[in-house]
Amino acid sequence: MSTLFRVALGVASAIAVILTTHAPAQEACLSSVPYRWANVKVGGGGFSPAVIFSRAERGLAYLRTDIGGAYRWDARAKSWIPLQDGMGESNYQGIESIAADPRNPDIVYLAAGMYRGGPAAILRSADRGATWRTIPVPFKMGGNEPGRGLGERLAIDPNNPAILYFGSRFEGLWRSTDSGATWSKVAGFPHAGKPAPAERWSSNAGVSFVLLDRSSAKDGRSRTIYAAVADLEGQGLYRSIDGGESWSKVPGGPNGLMPVKGDIADDGQLFVAYSNGMGPTGVSGGAVWRLAGGQWADITPKGGAHGGGYMAVSLAHGTPGTLAVATMNAHPDTAYVSTDWGATWTDIGKGSRRDITAAPWLRFDEKEADFGHWIAGLAIDPFDAGHIAYTTGATVYATDGWRTGLWKPWTDGVEETAIVSLASPTGGAKLISGFGDIAGFVHDDFAVSPSAMHLNPHLVTTINLDYAGQAPAIMVRSGRVHQGQKTEATLALSRDGGRSWKPVLLPPYAEAGESEVKRHDLLKTPAITVSADGAVLAVATPTPFFSHDGGLSWASGLNAPRETRAVADKVDPKRFYMLDFNSAKLFVSNDGGRTFRAAATLPGDLSKARTFNVETPWPLIASPFDAGDLWLNIGGTLHRSRDGGRSFAVQSRGLEIKRFALGKPAQGSTEPTLFAFGTQADVTGIWRSTDAGKSWLRVNDDANQWGNRIRVIEGDPRIFGRVYVGTDGRGLLYGEPR
Repeated sequence: MSTLFRVALGVASAIAVILTTHAPAQEACLSSVPYRWANVKVGGGGFSPAVIFSRAERGLAYLRTDIGGAYRWDARAKSWIPLQDGMGESNYQGIESIAADPRNPDIVYLAAGMYRGGPAAILRSADRGATWRTIPVPFKMGGNEPGRGLGERLAIDPNNPAILYFGSRFEGLWRSTDSGATWSKVAGFPHAGKPAPAERWSSNAGVSFVLLDRSSAKDGRSRTIYAAVADLEGQGLYRSIDGGESWSKVPGGPNGLMPVKGDIADDGQLFVAYSNGMGPTGVSGGAVWRLAGGQWADITPKGGAHGGGYMAVSLAHGTPGTLAVATMNAHPDTAYVSTDWGATWTDIGKGSRRDITAAPWLRFDEKEADFGHWIAGLAIDPFDAGHIAYTTGATVYATDGWRTGLWKPWTDGVEETAIVSLASPTGGAKLISGFGDIAGFVHDDFAVSPSAMHLNPHLVTTINLDYAGQAPAIMVRSGRVHQGQKTEATLALSRDGGRSWKPVLLPPYAEAGESEVKRHDLLKTPAITVSADGAVLAVATPTPFFSHDGGLSWASGLNAPRETRAVADKVDPKRFYMLDFNSAKLFVSNDGGRTFRAAATLPGDLSKARTFNVETPWPLIASPFDAGDLWLNIGGTLHRSRDGGRSFAVQSRGLEIKRFALGKPAQGSTEPTLFAFGTQADVTGIWRSTDAGKSWLRVNDDANQWGNRIRVIEGDPRIFGRVYVGTDGRGLLYGEPR
């Protein structure tokens, strides 16, 4: 979809955007085949910085995620509904803030912008997110940058919903007086912003939240407005009592802490959570304060933050006096509830229970699921003070009565994960996955959350998966742990289709020219592959090593090229193939990796096929249907060898391929079905070919784009037409012909 707009700059830095309706789907001029799409259920899985309950309608809520867009809770369907699957712009999938209209339940706004280097927009919907008006804005956002748990930055005037404010990270405070259609910088606000840091993974906190006092209505708008600055320069809370025309810093409050989140009562009392870092990492101290009648009071729970700080705070707007706060990076994290404006607190994490039947993997490698970590989002239902929800780095929990101590995942419909690797074997379970942060799973029933993740070893991110083509119960995986964690293994072997694993260890050795002996399998997360019969393991350390006894002993292959990966033929158990990027040749072994020889000089510029990120899918794939049938993506063009690598020919034209996979041939054909994520005639999508790449049909549509954030795809070798799509934020999906 495309949006046509014109930007005009006014004297007050107003940004006026003239929009047309979305253009008709471009696929009308291209060949396509109708597919139905659904998520492979995991349930949650990622960091959702905030839950926002509507104050206009009971049972209506919104969820914002850092890389997977926004969701709306459908109380009738009892499920979260993804709201941005039809958007092709990747950066709009990182939601910096959400504001639900306090009067009209149909109106909702998103502040969309994942990284400051990409486009940012305010998205407005008048039908609860079914359709959106896209309003590009000049202020940059960072929905997946440090400080993404702050907020809410986007606020609607409860006394005049046409007026909105946005607290930006880099450009100060902004205001719209026409329901988001145009935006002007608030000239009188003392903090104009500051440039973004040069470091890629750093950010500014900026204006962390904006709150309007509904009790201060005058002349059709709120007169009292609060905006917090969390940057070190100008840090503090600011107030306007004339509708945002002039501002002054509110004296008092804690010293040396940044205001990160706040909430305001209907009578004007203000509650602020403070931390010594913007989060979600690096927080080790904090406090909670109340501002009432011009006087500050420290209401930090006496139970403390257990070595962490505070970030999440929420008031029960239908039950005056009740509020909740949560710790951030504590040991362990918890939440507190007060029913007397913060005079006393109840620790609701202590002694609490979690029923994780809906997502049993949440126990990770422990006996029971803990309270969670990275609790940036916490919300009390304004229509039911017993109904509280909080977000963690892996899920969303909710309770129907906080005094009961029972919490359940509130994630039906939410799939906010990044998938790194996939395997659809020729036997056993239809799909085995490798996820970022939550390891991955064996998927027996796509409608049911898996019972457990890959363990032994517990590698939080699975980098690659492989299976033995003629003995698919034998599988291997590689992965890594979080930075700062330690592990004795990054490789694993399974003999039951991924249901159980044992570590694979490579002995220390010294590379040529090095004097130090190292465990190279613990460095840079090398890939591991397996021969068609499962008898040979291959590890892509700088010098590749092969084992013929399940990992007990290892030897390097004679003449095997360095700094590359061994791809096993899926039919012939003796063959391995290796791309040599230095000589632009393919090397082949016919003796299980013991020796290699150059088979062919590869066509095109092989450097365009080289991957330096270990999470990028390898460009060479061996067909599971025929020995010696190889497919190679060089710079978006697919090449094929039918003779085990002795020769290659261009196989696809017209489609610029980013990812590709092979699936079961169509009925009456021996050609593997090709699936590709790529671009043709300026249309980016998922494509299918049943004639070896001569022609392509688009199998997704404009309603299923997922921000075009596709990390990996995999064809099913046993079911024609089925393709698995691993996204970067919208979970794991599969598509089938209708």
